[in-house]
Amino acid sequence: MNILFLTIGRFSDIEAHAIYPDLLRQFIKHGHKVFSVSANEKRLNKPTEFIDGERYAALHVKTGNMVGCGMIEKGISTLRISGQYKHAFRKYLSREKFDLILYSTPPITLTGVVSYIKKKTNAATCLLLKDIFPQNAIDIGVLRKSGIKGLIYRYFLRKEKNLYRQSDYIGCMSPANRDYLLQKQPWLSPDKVGISPNCIEVRELPRSEENRRAFREKYGLPQDQKIFVYGGNLGKPQGVPFIIECLRAARKEDAFFLIVGSGTDYGKLERYIGEENAPHVRLLKQLPKDDYDTMLVACDVGLIFLDHRFTIPNFPSRLLPYMQARLPVIACTDPNTDVGQVICDGGFGWKCESDSAEDFVSCVRQALGADLSAKGNAAFDYLTEHFSAESQYENIMRSVVDLEH
Repeated sequence: MNILFLTIGRFSDIEAHAIYPDLLRQFIKHGHKVFSVSANEKRLNKPTEFIDGERYAALHVKTGNMVGCGMIEKGISTLRISGQYKHAFRKYLSREKFDLILYSTPPITLTGVVSYIKKKTNAATCLLLKDIFPQNAIDIGVLRKSGIKGLIYRYFLRKEKNLYRQSDYIGCMSPANRDYLLQKQPWLSPDKVGISPNCIEVRELPRSEENRRAFREKYGLPQDQKIFVYGGNLGKPQGVPFIIECLRAARKEDAFFLIVGSGTDYGKLERYIGEENAPHVRLLKQLPKDDYDTMLVACDVGLIFLDHRFTIPNFPSRLLPYMQARLPVIACTDPNTDVGQVICDGGFGWKCESDSAEDFVSCVRQALGADLSAKGNAAFDYLTEHFSAESQYENIMRSVVDLEH
């Protein structure tokens, strides 16, 4: 089979250890050829380029900026990307026959290019639903249902429905995610909506007490305290003002908090640490992937935060690196997601709602008194059983076979 993967992200290395390269390598491993189409953003100063290989080909399309830029520039670039991808497809891939098109949200603006390629090649289409947009933007106040923002909301609502219509199979992140989608889009057939969570290639990360101590020394982290780590985006979806409340409330606990990432609200954490003299918190910018993995192994508990206003059941991908590093996890989230329930049912962590800093501190205290090694092993075992790239490849292929029959 020829597999076409569409993404707006920078997809430069099929050998990288990340959710999409890990999944696509499974297709290659099983004898398929994979074609990826991704963005060469303007800031990279690179042209559209096509690199063809025996089992993998990459089409990098010159686009506008979508990361690290203002909302207006990002919006214009996102709206234009479908046309830019269609133009590049016609130039470089029009003679190829595709059997399966894989794509994910965000964004929903790939609808046009998915529709075009589906009609041209008669390929099956599979949407990996990572975000339910535009509702998630409504939840946290980025969009509104009235006024000028209401017009934008209704435009994206039409795009969302069109994307679902173009998709022969929709893989949701979790059972709660699937239930939500079917409730909000009752016209969708339950037969075409399944569960395809984020996945990674499960591998053992190097572990040694010497490396653990060396990393802590390198970044000025305490050697004798349990370190609770958050790694990932720091923006509105994470509810950074509430994260700060949690850090304040946990100040007197025998715990250290390491926050690693970037995003629109990074500066709020920076100001909190600078103005309130928070010796129990360290804030770092994003690290290279290998350093990030080393960092996780040097820590003790992973943290997940989601804004309490969310009505959609998000399932953050940052959970998987924690599990691979054998870290138990505290999920501090809205009441609608089932990520915390998965963590508790799997026996590798704790959950609380993200509207009570006191409840968060209670989870921290439970972690400080727990057998973290046993819970970390449970996290790795659960990852292996439920979130491996191999199992999700098989899941997608079964769904495609069902579509063909």
